[in-house]
Parts: sequence; C-alpha cells; structure tokens
Amino acid sequence: MTEAIVEPEVLEPIIARYNGDPGNLLQILIEAQNALDWLSPGTQGFIAKSLDIPVTHVAAVVQFYTHLYDTPRGKYRVLFSHNITDRMAGSPTLMAHMLKRLKLKRGVVSDDGLVSVGKTSCTGMCDQGPALLVNNRAITRLTLRRIDEICDLIRARAPLANWPAHYFRVEDNIERADMLLGSAYAPGEALRAAIACGPTGMMAEMKRSNLRGRGGAGFTTAVKWEACRDAPGDERYIVCNADEGEPGTFKDRVLLQSFAERVFEGMAIAGYCTGARKGLIYLRGEYTYLRAPLEAKLSDFRRNRLLGMGICGVPGFDFDIAIHLGAGAYVCGEETALIESLEGKPGRPRIRPPFPVTCGYKNQPTVVNNVETLCKVTEVAIHGGLAYAGTGTRQSAGTKIISVSGDVERPGLYEYPFGVRVSQVLEDAGAYDAIAVQISGAAGQCLTPQEFGRRIAFEDVPTSGSFMVFGNNRDLFEAALNYAHFFEHESCGFCTPCRVGTALIARILEKIHSGHGARYEFNELNRLHQLISTSSHCGLGTTATNALHDIMTKFPTVFDRRLIRRDFEPGFDLDAALARAREVAGRDDANAHLDAHLGEGVDA
Repeated sequence: MTEAIVEPEVLEPIIARYNGDPGNLLQILIEAQNALDWLSPGTQGFIAKSLDIPVTHVAAVVQFYTHLYDTPRGKYRVLFSHNITDRMAGSPTLMAHMLKRLKLKRGVVSDDGLVSVGKTSCTGMCDQGPALLVNNRAITRLTLRRIDEICDLIRARAPLANWPAHYFRVEDNIERADMLLGSAYAPGEALRAAIACGPTGMMAEMKRSNLRGRGGAGFTTAVKWEACRDAPGDERYIVCNADEGEPGTFKDRVLLQSFAERVFEGMAIAGYCTGARKGLIYLRGEYTYLRAPLEAKLSDFRRNRLLGMGICGVPGFDFDIAIHLGAGAYVCGEETALIESLEGKPGRPRIRPPFPVTCGYKNQPTVVNNVETLCKVTEVAIHGGLAYAGTGTRQSAGTKIISVSGDVERPGLYEYPFGVRVSQVLEDAGAYDAIAVQISGAAGQCLTPQEFGRRIAFEDVPTSGSFMVFGNNRDLFEAALNYAHFFEHESCGFCTPCRVGTALIARILEKIHSGHGARYEFNELNRLHQLISTSSHCGLGTTATNALHDIMTKFPTVFDRRLIRRDFEPGFDLDAALARAREVAGRDDANAHLDAHLGEGVDA
C-alpha cells in the first residue's frame, strides 16, 4: 500500500494541545490515529520531529500497544472480545458470521480499505456479552441479527455517531449493593469531612480503618500514603489505576460510570494527606466511551470548588485531575508499567526498588490506588476509621465488590462485607450447577465445589474482584487454552521466562488440543509453571500459569482424557509440510519422503 500523505493541519493542533510534551506521546498518538485511522511512517516521523525525539521511540510506542496501528486497519476496526466468558456466550460464532457477511478473513483489511475484523483480549463487558469494539466503542449483547445490522451500517459507511444509540448502551447491572453501591452520597461530603480532620487527622483515620488496596495485592493504603508523604521530592502525584484489564472484571467500569464523584474525592483526599497537587486517571482504552462524561463531571467539580485551587475554600488545598488513555496493554495494570505508559513510553514494568511511593511518575513520589480503593477512602472520611474497620473481618476491613459472569442467571456486580462465602455469592447470582469458579481473572485461582465454603478475604481467598463461573457443561481445558493465549499475547516481552514461557505453554496446549498430547507434555507444563512463576520480572509472569496449574492439579481428568498418546509425538509433521515442495519438484517417490529410509538418511 502506498504511503499515506502526512497531514500537518491535522497533527499540529493535536501536538499543540499537549504542549509538544514528549511525555504525552501516547495521548498524541491516540488522537492522531482517531483522526487519520492509522499511524503511517510519515505520521510517526512528523510527530517525532515535532516533539524532538527519535522516530524509533515513536515506533516503539506504536508497536507496543495493541490498539495502535502502523498499518491500515480500515475505517471501521472491529474487535470481538476473546475473553472466555464471551466465548462461552457465543462470540466465535458471531465473529464467523460477520466475516462471512463481509467476505473477509480475520485480521485482513477489505479490498476497499473499509473494514477489518479481529479479536481483543477483553472489553470489560463480561456481564453483558458477547461484546465487540468498533473503533474502541463497545457494543454489547450481540446477536446474529445485530451483527447483520452492523454489517449493513459498515457497508453503508454510516458514521458511528449515526448508529443506533442502544447499541452502545452499557448497563451497570448492580445485583447486590452494600456500603458503597447502596449508600446515598452528596458530592463534597467526604472532602469536607477530611478537611475537618486535617491532613494529619485524616491520615490517622486511614490507619484506623485498615483499608487495604482493592486491586489485588491488598497493600495497606495508609502505609502507602505515608511513604509518599514522607519521601523527598519536588512534586507528588496521585494516580488512579483504571486499567481494568483482568478478564472477568468490570467493577471499575461501573464505579467510573455511576460513582465517579467518589473516585475524584478519594483522589483529592489522598492529595490532601500526602501533599500532592495533581492526580492522573489512567483509563483503559476499552473504556474510551467514559472519557467525555468523566471530563464533564470534572468540570462540575472545578466549578463547585471541589477541585482546583483552594478546594472548599481552604487556602493551599490545591488539587486537580487529568485523564490519560491507555491503548490496549494488560501489563499496564501493573503500577510501574502504568507509570511508564503515563510518561509516554511502552508500558514495561520497572525494576523495583525504588518503589513508586518514592520514585514514581516523573521520578517523583507517587501513590497508585485502584478505583475501588479510592471510593472506599470517601467512606473512611465520612464514617471514620473505626466504624469502617467494624465491617468485614479482622484482616480485611469493609466490603468487596465482585464482578460475576459466566454460567449464572444474574451476571453483574455484587457487594458484600469481607468474609462472605463463595457459595453465598454463587447462590445469589444463580449459579446452581457450577463445577468451577475462576477467582480474580486469568491470573487468579480456580476453585472446585469442595472449596466453595471458603471466604472472600485477604486471609483466605483474596480477589481483585471477579468470579468467572463454569457450569457442568463446560470443558475447563478450553478455559486453560484461552488463558494461555491471553498471557502469550499480553506478555510485554521484557523477560525471557515470560516471553518464551507463555508462548511454549500455548503451543503445548494447542498440541494437546489437536490430539497429539502425551504425559510428556503434561510434565513439561508443570516444569514451565515452576520456571515462569519463580523467574519472571513482574506480576504478569509470576501469575500467568496460576489458573493452568490449578486446573491441572484440581481437575486432572480434563487433561487425562486428552493425553491419549503413550509416548512423545512431534507436534509438527515435517513430511506433510514438504508436500508442496514435492509437488513443485515433481517428486513423490519413496526417497522423497522423510520416513523412507530411517537410519539411512533422507534423499530429498
């Protein structure tokens, strides 16, 4: 394809809007692609020259993020969610139907340059799937009829703004509410309560609350804040991690859609306690549709003096928030990778120490908190630390929001005090024949029915917030294969154990799936699990094989019925692969086949 013409009149205003700051490179690239459909070498060169940075750096960023394209992908870029729950709901059939209607192959742009159709890891719409993205806009509750309608709109070249509004409707699906989801809330209430305590007093309330991070690691929030406050630095930053990329998790989507004021106030209170004056929300690219309403709410907050200079009329209490978009990289959920991405770089995790609380964004002290954690801060401010700590368990204070999807009658959000049993969640969601529950997404653990009596708490079953439920008609091997492809795709490539190990696991599982597996492959999977989980650079690698190992050990029959070969069998048929060469050479005699004279060499 010929090189696209560089359009300075399009690019210059975008670059100017970001003050020509190389730290905003990712945001500039996202906007440039939205305007031009793809990022041609010429476009990348123009941006590099304008920002006075090497074009190789621009290219590295473009190539790192899944939703940035250095080759044309069409005016309409359709991506079906490849998450296991979407697949269970029928997304492969729907995708095949669209490809047939549009006369396309997956990943190939149509001859007229209009459309391409591919897959993406997870859209965060697991409670209302199957789902897809069109130019990063989510469409939920897909059916064959809706696919036909979408194909007709694409062929008619209808702008997305003219598509039926109900296509893009995203429901909250709150099925059980408690302290956070079920309480009345007045904007500014938490901020005024924190101001009444003062920065030191509010920090003391945070300590009394024993609030722990809701992103999965469970680090005590007050300890993180104190470390940031006390670290030397010219500036401090509060970062909201809204890169909710874990398959099966969608709680942060709902909080940002319907409870954003709590997120903003939680960030401002964190700034009040630590001395930070600026906050950043890192919003995953799949949630781009939330940006405009979030910006509108931020403007309301500034107008009402809940953000900006002199918040609530308090001199010196200055704090404001900016939104940065991601572009399709699961690894950016790791806090140091997220910071790298905020700085306009490929989102590869940093070596730690130093930790972000002492050396984070722009090498300054930085707090990175999860969306749900920041909402919980407002509860502590309003009700006090001791009252907050009175809910839940001794080591797990407060409530937990759980995203439930899969084989359940009522998928959606469920909020419980910590300590709730897994069986209670399943009963409430209508999961009456569950054979397994995947906790905390692909990186979490898989529970058997014998474990459904366990409790959701940091001291028993910790969770970042998702239940993917599998009924008695499901094959858990398919889930394991899906997770393997997910981690192979999402590995940032920085370290060898993860980069090579996840690819090897995917190939081995594909071999078993094709009927060529033996006990050798099973043992090799165990060996790779030990290697990857103990040698990888960051949390993505160390948790990449958790679910696979659980399925192998807790559900052995899933593999036993597939390991039908007694001895090792090559997964690649070299003789068959040479069939085309024999055809071209006009050779089909015995000596042209690899197994003609074993032990005597091969005449080919």
